[in-house]
Amino acid sequence: MSTPETLVGGFPSGFRWGVATSAYQIEGAVSADGRTPSIWDTFCRVPGAIDNGDTGDIACDHYHRMPADVALIKDLGLDTYRFSVAWPRVQPRGKGPVNAAGIGFYDRLVDELLAQGIDPWVTLYHWDLPQELEDAGGWPVRDTAYRFAEYAMLVFDALQDRVTTWTTLNEPWCSAMLGYAYGLHAPGRREYPAAIAAVHHLLLGHGLATQQMRAAAPRKLDIGITLNVATAYPASDAAPDVDAARRADGMGRRIYLDPLVHGHYPADVVADLAREGVELPIEDGDLEIIAAPIDVLGVNYYFSQKFTGYAEDGSTVDGNGLPVSRDVPLGRPRTAMDWEIVPEGFTDLLLGIARDYPGLPMVITENGSAFDDVADENGYVDDTGRTAYFTSHLGAVADAIAQGADIRGYLAWSLMDNFEWAYGYVKRFGIVRVDYETQTRTPKQSALHLKQLAALHRVGRTA
Repeated sequence: MSTPETLVGGFPSGFRWGVATSAYQIEGAVSADGRTPSIWDTFCRVPGAIDNGDTGDIACDHYHRMPADVALIKDLGLDTYRFSVAWPRVQPRGKGPVNAAGIGFYDRLVDELLAQGIDPWVTLYHWDLPQELEDAGGWPVRDTAYRFAEYAMLVFDALQDRVTTWTTLNEPWCSAMLGYAYGLHAPGRREYPAAIAAVHHLLLGHGLATQQMRAAAPRKLDIGITLNVATAYPASDAAPDVDAARRADGMGRRIYLDPLVHGHYPADVVADLAREGVELPIEDGDLEIIAAPIDVLGVNYYFSQKFTGYAEDGSTVDGNGLPVSRDVPLGRPRTAMDWEIVPEGFTDLLLGIARDYPGLPMVITENGSAFDDVADENGYVDDTGRTAYFTSHLGAVADAIAQGADIRGYLAWSLMDNFEWAYGYVKRFGIVRVDYETQTRTPKQSALHLKQLAALHRVGRTA
């Protein structure tokens, strides 16, 4: 069994230790200083869309408590903070000039982080599309990609003198599929062809923003994208199971990474979509834009899955004549999200990316778990399950590094309990507990564990 000392020994010098958050999940202040509604503000008003009818109106009130939250990160001894910028706060209604009051918040946040010795990592888009752009069609419409690049430059112009690492999009799979195919996230649409169009336009927006930021950069900056990816295992060696895993990997991982790195969509994925009567809306020059070189790939990992190509009745095609694909249990313990805990899938994923996309440095930009926390009378949570999750998954990252994967940091999700999208405030991912009635922050055992690991690594690598 590994000790904290042996665990941190698996990470190279300069390895980053940090935390991540997103704007809508923590900021609150949804109508302050000129901010206009996002698709999440609208979606939260849809009856039944969010557990308990929760909204992000107040969330963790980070907009008003930012300096104290930065002090929390400093106290935990972490060196990197990944946060997202709220598009409708910076560019109300998704058009026009920068909102001085809105960008001013992020200007102060960056200054506060730097004053505390914490490196700010900006994510330009974490799902809060201005509602007016959704009214005009949203991500399924090509123009949204150009609107995103315009917004990205407003943020870039304001912060590039102090921010070195830029992430364009967070988890475009979630934006496209949960938002436009499955209706589980904002804007709540169930239109599969629109979702596939959104995939392409999200990637196009990334490429446009990347090109423009790089052209305007006065110095060397790291520009990248963050994907939520996982390992898709076949349930057996049978051809239908192998094919089901291939299709899951194609739609979850390769449909994003192949165009980003290799400049083309996977031929098998394009063929799969054609069988469903769907095409990616590619125009001349798009793939060259999407493949604009990136400096870092953000990897968000929570679980892996096993897939079968057999229905429960043994058939291999569904009622539409398409191949069956369904996930089956791996038989592992589960988090409060009902996600199986599969740390070895993390190692396999990272090694697979290193193999298929060589030369692309990675940073773990999200990894964490929700559990049903129980606080004591002082608000402290002895979250042994979450602490064990971090330990096993950090071990998985160390294993991948030992086998040659280029991984340069680990940012835990999340700094604090927050608005967990369609689950509202029921699910808690934070390493810091938030009492939503008082907004009191209390570091949990998992926070103290990560603090210890970061300190051990820092001392061990500088001794």
